[in-house]
Amino acid sequence: MATASPAIPAGFEVVATSPNAPFAFIANEAKKFYAVQFHPEVVHTPDGAKLLANFVHKIAGLKGDWSMAAYRDKAVAEIRKQVGDKRVICGLSGGVDSSVAALLIYEAVGDQLTCILVDHGLMRKNEAADVVAMFKEHYNLHLVHVDASDMFINALEGESDPETKRKTIGRLFIDVFEAEAKKLGGADFLAQGTLYPDVIESVSFTGGPSVTIKSHHNVGGLPARMNMQLVEPLRELFKDEVRILGKELGLPDSFIGRHPFPGPGLAIRCPGGITREKLEILREADAVYLDEIRKAGLYDAIWQAFAVLLPVQTVGVMGDGRTYRIRLRPSRRHLGRRHDGGLLPLRHGLPRPRRHPHHQRSPRHQPRRLRCDKQAAGHDRVGVKDTTTAASFAAV
Repeated sequence: MATASPAIPAGFEVVATSPNAPFAFIANEAKKFYAVQFHPEVVHTPDGAKLLANFVHKIAGLKGDWSMAAYRDKAVAEIRKQVGDKRVICGLSGGVDSSVAALLIYEAVGDQLTCILVDHGLMRKNEAADVVAMFKEHYNLHLVHVDASDMFINALEGESDPETKRKTIGRLFIDVFEAEAKKLGGADFLAQGTLYPDVIESVSFTGGPSVTIKSHHNVGGLPARMNMQLVEPLRELFKDEVRILGKELGLPDSFIGRHPFPGPGLAIRCPGGITREKLEILREADAVYLDEIRKAGLYDAIWQAFAVLLPVQTVGVMGDGRTYRIRLRPSRRHLGRRHDGGLLPLRHGLPRPRRHPHHQRSPRHQPRRLRCDKQAAGHDRVGVKDTTTAASFAAV
């Protein structure tokens, strides 16, 4: 073991170093205190999971007998204790987080829960209809579906600043949500699908000095404005754990495994000014892209894949139609926090939807293809080989 240094606390010794960290790992064996200056929890750290497992089991002496079923029972009991006989309103986005939170709360308090799905016109193709069908037909949950797409898109039309887009969407969401809640007679509690990464990226869970990353989260400001208390049964879980809980609650695998989707929706995947035409093109392109990934058997191996409509309009050779550039982005992230770009083993190019009948394809306008590199890809590295890969989609 290396010699103690005046730069570290008394009683500690340096266990490991790196070129950039002379105190990468220090330990006080007498007190069984250990500290690291790296991230053992991320996939990039060799044997990081083994290091954490050794600490938890061999040093801390924990048995590892925790189960999601036990967490479910504990969460249900805590929700019942917190809510009592009061009413709860849940902002259902259609994503995995809010859906799992809604089902967990429904199991705890039943008809005391009402979910509100605000359709801002920025969701994925058929997403709102699919969510409504699933919750109303399979779970008999009281769900109010509000189609506010015209309000949102009219307010966003022509807006290019990404932060203004986010704030506009957040402000309108609060206005619509509040109006619908008042129609229902109000409630005492507001439920959200807040996860642990949301908490630590906004404020430290333990009161420590975590840097604030997110400018807003979910329906920020709404609880105080409507004089409601928050119910956040998932705030100590990571995304992967939420998926396990969703399965425990009976959500179908096809829904549990859905890729993450941002609250502001397609608005932030459409850089530059927003128009209805651009949103429809992006929605179709995204649907085609995800369909191709599913056909290739890669959907579940990729953390998040999505299309971005670049603010560049290509020129000509599409009959009378205009063309746009679509960037395709697959990525792997660990626990929903850190991006890991690698290789996407796709041999075939993506088809062009709604192609103009008079278009004559030339080599210059052929879409660049996503290729497979078997040696480099393997089974444990899935991401994107060429982050500038693009396909052209015609608007005719």
